[in-house]
Amino acid sequence: MPKNLLEVRSLSASYGAIQALLKVSLVVPEGGIVALLGSNGAGKSTTLNAISKLINPSHGEVLFDGQPIHTLRSDDIVRMGLVQVPEGREVFKEMSVQENLELGAFLQHHRREMAADFDKVFTLFPRLKERSDQKASTLSGGEQQMLAIGRALMGRPRLIMFDEPSMGLSPLLVAQIFETILRLNREQGLTILLVEQDVRLALSLASHAYILENGEVSLQGPAKQLMDDPAVRRAYLGV
Repeated sequence: MPKNLLEVRSLSASYGAIQALLKVSLVVPEGGIVALLGSNGAGKSTTLNAISKLINPSHGEVLFDGQPIHTLRSDDIVRMGLVQVPEGREVFKEMSVQENLELGAFLQHHRREMAADFDKVFTLFPRLKERSDQKASTLSGGEQQMLAIGRALMGRPRLIMFDEPSMGLSPLLVAQIFETILRLNREQGLTILLVEQDVRLALSLASHAYILENGEVSLQGPAKQLMDDPAVRRAYLGV
């Protein structure tokens, strides 16, 4: 069995007096795809932000490759190989595609390695190469999502956390983005933690899934089992 690359243990977090997460626990095995699902406001993005240390958890532990990271700074967590592609893409719109990708490689000290990483990103997303000198603000939503993924890849991650990668994209672009995520997992061996509103699509990719309700894990199990669960089908699949 693969080892657990990411372990979240009883993670809690608040926004002022509002309890956003309550003792959330989950594991992501190395080389796997795990989905984190739930309705709006369930705590999915908060979970990712607490793992990345973009917000400070009030309780619990986060281990990456067996090492505690919940006491580290966000940049140190990135250095360990855990990178987040944020909700809404959040590219630097006044900077060029090339400059955005260079920011993703801020940990790289060897220009030869950086050049190799640019080649990998441009092979994955040829459209970014065509637009490398353009400002990110001139890109379409799908191209900005490609740029956000490419920027994450420039950091040479071992695990990528995707936060709502389908948001605001056409069905055709959603299919392309999810095909890319699947390729990253199968061809490059990247471990994936996926937050996604399209429950059917997420469960078709993932091997295991967790469902959050009001900041707590209400259900978990193999993705295929959850796909067939009557309560999940009623609540999230409309059947």
